[in-house]
Amino acid sequence: MASGLLTLTSTPLRTVGSRVFSAERSALDDREIRLKCRENSGSELRAVTRSSLHSPQVLGQLISMTNECVFSIGTTRFNEDYTPSTNSRGTTNFANLARGENRRQNLCNAVTMMNTRVNELVHWDNPRGDRYALELDIVSVDLHLASAGDDAAFPVIEVLDVDIVDTTTGARTEGIVGNNFSSYIRDYDFSVRLPGHEATGIPSDFGDLHGQVFQRFVESDEYRERFSQPPVICISVSTSRTYRRLTNYHPILGVEYVADDKSLTDQYFGKMGLRVRYFMPQGSVAPLAFYHRGDLLNDYSFLALAGTIATMETFQKVYRPEIYNANTAASEVYQPSLDNGNYSVPQVSYDRVERTRLATTQGKFTEVNLMKPYGAVLERWATEQSA
Repeated sequence: MASGLLTLTSTPLRTVGSRVFSAERSALDDREIRLKCRENSGSELRAVTRSSLHSPQVLGQLISMTNECVFSIGTTRFNEDYTPSTNSRGTTNFANLARGENRRQNLCNAVTMMNTRVNELVHWDNPRGDRYALELDIVSVDLHLASAGDDAAFPVIEVLDVDIVDTTTGARTEGIVGNNFSSYIRDYDFSVRLPGHEATGIPSDFGDLHGQVFQRFVESDEYRERFSQPPVICISVSTSRTYRRLTNYHPILGVEYVADDKSLTDQYFGKMGLRVRYFMPQGSVAPLAFYHRGDLLNDYSFLALAGTIATMETFQKVYRPEIYNANTAASEVYQPSLDNGNYSVPQVSYDRVERTRLATTQGKFTEVNLMKPYGAVLERWATEQSA
């Protein structure tokens, strides 16, 4: 298991101010969580059993405090010197790249691929193809649960914020926040909850809580004070769907595709308040899925869209080379497949097996440390905020 995840599972809730909140547990013990609140000057320990957490008296006390759930935002620069924090999700694309003996070369190659691609897309007044450079920040979002005690915080979301720097003029253009999307609650939904419903099918409320938490974050003061536009999440198209090319063409996004039906991911992101459109940019070999709130084609500058494409196409070339580093471009009617053997291996290593294993581990971690003890509180808070 990755060392970052080991640290995270022993200290799942982060330092806030001068206090530390941690959950001590053994092998995802489902019987009891010990909640430790330690002052800098001393410490005290109180044990809370799951049965007491869900008793009417305690639950009522917790629900009465639901307005005290707030978000906080922290950032970490993503570049060739990036090292995952102990609280970062082990399954994120950026954490996966920053492992092993060749981690620095891995990261350097990925950043070079991103910068090369953004200059290919924004080629005008750019004769040498090196005018623009991307600056990426990992945005880590904590949810502070007053009901958990002493300003405890659970890491709920990680996204990327992309800025574009004009190396000729020095001008900096605000890019798009979102791009790569990671979520502990999503790990729980897909790795724990969904497999538990194989016999009965997908629950009707699947993704509801996750979607509400995400929308509360985007509508929060913390988000609006930091970011001027709604997020755009850019990921791979689904291997379970067929896509048909349209005649619609955008100078940066490229040619548009439409899916034959909604995938489970489309439905899940829909509960986050996001719509999807599929575009294959010029020079790409497969369409990307763009999940957005507003007007994707008109709300964002060409530079901002190019920054997102360059960033996320690079990650997809590394994560899914069978699709995004294929040697043949998508046809007019296209069904992506991970069984495609006609692709080039990128000069960046990525451990897909480890990513899948960690997703399950982190889903169980979320079940034990967030959903079981505080799921009812979180759902009540999210529902009240959306009413």
